[in-house]
Amino acid sequence: PAPAEAGRAPGPPDGGWGWVVLFGAFVSIGFAYAFPKGLAIFFKEIQDFFGTSYSEIAWVSSIMLATTYGAGPISSILVNRYGSRPVVMFGGLLCGVGMISAAFCTSILQLYICVGFITGFGLALNLQPSVIIIGKYFLKRRPIANGLAMAGSPVMLCTLAPLNQFLFDNFGWRGSFLILGAILLNCCVAGALFRPIGPGTALVKTQVTEKEKDALKGKITEDSPMKNKTEEEEGKDCFEKINQYLDFSLFKHRGFLIYLIGNVLMFLGFFAPIVFLAPYAKHTGIDEYSAAFLLSILAIVDMVARPATGIIANSRWVRPRIQYFFSFAIAFNGACHLLCPLASSYTGLVVYSGFFGLAFGMVCAMLFETLMDLVGAARFTSAVGLVTIAECCTILLGPPVGGILIDTFGDYKYMFIKCGTVMVLAGTFLFIMNYYNYRMLAKEEKERKKKEEDPKSVWTENEGKITWNKDSMQDGPELEPLREEGERVKKEVNGT
Repeated sequence: PAPAEAGRAPGPPDGGWGWVVLFGAFVSIGFAYAFPKGLAIFFKEIQDFFGTSYSEIAWVSSIMLATTYGAGPISSILVNRYGSRPVVMFGGLLCGVGMISAAFCTSILQLYICVGFITGFGLALNLQPSVIIIGKYFLKRRPIANGLAMAGSPVMLCTLAPLNQFLFDNFGWRGSFLILGAILLNCCVAGALFRPIGPGTALVKTQVTEKEKDALKGKITEDSPMKNKTEEEEGKDCFEKINQYLDFSLFKHRGFLIYLIGNVLMFLGFFAPIVFLAPYAKHTGIDEYSAAFLLSILAIVDMVARPATGIIANSRWVRPRIQYFFSFAIAFNGACHLLCPLASSYTGLVVYSGFFGLAFGMVCAMLFETLMDLVGAARFTSAVGLVTIAECCTILLGPPVGGILIDTFGDYKYMFIKCGTVMVLAGTFLFIMNYYNYRMLAKEEKERKKKEEDPKSVWTENEGKITWNKDSMQDGPELEPLREEGERVKKEVNGT
């Protein structure tokens, strides 16, 4: 048998090769978030080329963003099965193929398929593994690492906005899509940096699982050869396999449900203002390069805001109550959109872009850190998959609903008011519900300590432990891994 320490994965190094992995995540996350926003530069020209409306062209970004988020569970399953490195490399290949194919499209429907679905699915395979692997390499410095990795989005957006305008002026939108497809292949290089951590764990786990399965099959053959019981065990085994990749018990987790509802509401107004910022500037008579520069201003401020937010969130004053900080960032984001219609000149739009970049960076820097704070690192992979599949519906509807408002009223201000109102409501909801959640957790902790101090409850608990030890001694040592797993699940369900 292998030594006792052989199956244990090493702890997060919080440095070393982790910084190289962080750079790969920086590139990968940057493309996943910034690319759908950077494509907005081409929308006005593609709209004129195909003769479509604002709402129809907005579906390109919506489908791409919705696919990126909706494919989250598939990405999580692939990461659990194959690891982060091959998944990100395959995702980069899909992104390149999607954009190169889009250069030869002859209808808006073909753009939906190539840019929306194929490229969007490739970006999904870049986003989830990059976020997951940061949690494996960092623990103490995790908020800072997440903030730095998320800074990839504004850096890429700051670069892509003027680059896309330059490419369009020199090569047209078809030539630009070919070049962008080649650029996206760099995600394969970023994925190659994701060295797996703790390779011994999977091997030992597999060996233990195989032994348990053989023992279980032997028991079924000896004790109960009935067909219906065998089918029942097979069904249970199938459910356990599904639950291994996506932990559906998270839907009983109070903090997870609060986070999920708040985020689903938030994403109804999260991406539409970025998608329509450059077209709005062009609509008011501002030239193309100045309109593209607004996205660069947003990205530059966002670039500074994300690491700064990570440092603040990692401080001993904010980290214990990071959910409140996240709620404030969402409400602040909504307030910026509500004030946007007051910006009637280019100077006003520059000021709006600056505040929007600050608020956007604050939200993005804490988006996954707050989720990991609620569910823990062990269940984070499943949580990300379940959250993204729920969010994809509102992400899909956000920009087209904004486009419909623009087409109906002929004015962009109603789109900004809708997005601002939705985000203020989401931030208020999260603040109130997180206050309730913190109160309930404190109450539960108080009751737990009270039970531990009560001699009768301690005696009952010890008696239960003795009974359990007797039962386990009768059943044999093969149940030892199951007992450890049961204790771990108990602690996670209780929110510890």
